[in-house]
Amino acid sequence: VIHWYKQKEGEAPERILFFSGGKVTPESGFQANRYMVESISVQRQCVLTIKDVIPDDAATYYCAYWDPHLWSTWVKYFGMGTKLIVSEKGSSPPANSEILQKKRENEIMYVCLIEKFYPEVIRVTWTDDEKEVTDNVVKGDTWQSTKEDEYSIASWLTVPAENKDKKYYCNYEHEGEKASVSTQVDSAKTAPQEEDCGTVFNRGNLMYQLTHRTAYLVYIILLLKSSMYYLIVLFFIYR
Repeated sequence: VIHWYKQKEGEAPERILFFSGGKVTPESGFQANRYMVESISVQRQCVLTIKDVIPDDAATYYCAYWDPHLWSTWVKYFGMGTKLIVSEKGSSPPANSEILQKKRENEIMYVCLIEKFYPEVIRVTWTDDEKEVTDNVVKGDTWQSTKEDEYSIASWLTVPAENKDKKYYCNYEHEGEKASVSTQVDSAKTAPQEEDCGTVFNRGNLMYQLTHRTAYLVYIILLLKSSMYYLIVLFFIYR
């Protein structure tokens, strides 16, 4: 049984239908004739098609299914979600993508800037010559450029200084376009020294995101330390 959920921004997800035995059963309030579900068992896929799309259909859609777990319990697994944007404007790929780098004492930070694309949905990943890199990777939120219908995004990767000669790639997928930028080509620009860093990294709200991220991590560390001290005090009190 495959379940499909719809989640509007700022709202809780709601189930719109479930699919079982080749039959679609919609929830009340959802028109069955507008939703078509197809199961492709060979490819282990379930495809949801929405007919006659209207602005109210704009949301993120999730598929889900129940699976037996330990101790006779059931767990519902959700997909990553697909965001549907309803707009009269056609999509436009990123107008620019580049990598900036900033060297510190024992590490190098690569910042990948992808600018001026529409719609705002984009997937950004980092890879080396062998595999995807997920450690020490932070993806920022998209922000609007000077024009309301253009968006930009930044993602940064931090690596040890001894990896300065290793090649990394910033990859993005936007609508039907895929591209990548390398850290070892001319497009990889070196950031100026400390006095000019604000000029380089202050594109959109990138600097704000870096500061916010650092403050968040410091807050978590302090919270964990406070919790540890609290447990130690409780231990001696009850002892």
